[in-house]
Amino acid sequence: MESDEPRTLTDARELRALSHPVRLALMEALGGGPLTATQAGELIGETATTCSFHLRQLARYGFVEEAGGGRGRARPWRLTRRGWSAPARPEDPDWTRASQALDRVLLERYVQRLRRFVDEAPTYPPQWYAAATGQQHLFHLTPDELAEFVAAYRELVAGFTARFDRRRTDSGARPAGALPVELLFFGYPVQAPEVSDVDPTAAG
Repeated sequence: MESDEPRTLTDARELRALSHPVRLALMEALGGGPLTATQAGELIGETATTCSFHLRQLARYGFVEEAGGGRGRARPWRLTRRGWSAPARPEDPDWTRASQALDRVLLERYVQRLRRFVDEAPTYPPQWYAAATGQQHLFHLTPDELAEFVAAYRELVAGFTARFDRRRTDSGARPAGALPVELLFFGYPVQAPEVSDVDPTAAG
């Protein structure tokens, strides 16, 4: 059964297994509940054969599993976990390279979707056009202060998740006019750290 607890990735091979647009699309599609390769293909615009291959690769690394029932491409698949995280490990070059590769694929997907909305925004009903938002803020923070901000954001999201999560897999729980809404949060330095030419071990 799908677990509500996110999976913490520990192996660079797991990151590389995710670093493919079709696999990420499949993971997103399965977020709405079990699907066969054919059903998933219809949702993400790929063939059942392509989806079958990538589902098997995801299953190899424990991201999805067969949900039971069906045969061949009619077998339904489901997520094993609701989400995943890949904490930074700057001391591990292989992990860092794999993490960067996955981040680039994810960022490209996010930007594509955001660009699509920007292009299509005027075609949405006026209330959706007005409700959609984009904001940018710049603070001067320490790493600990950024971690504090992230923790507050996660707490806020957890409250809304508890409130709205049933709608993810139960279409009957969605009020009229509800649409899937993507929320993105990034926190990152906007310039490289300054390198001091002063030897901190030198006597004053």
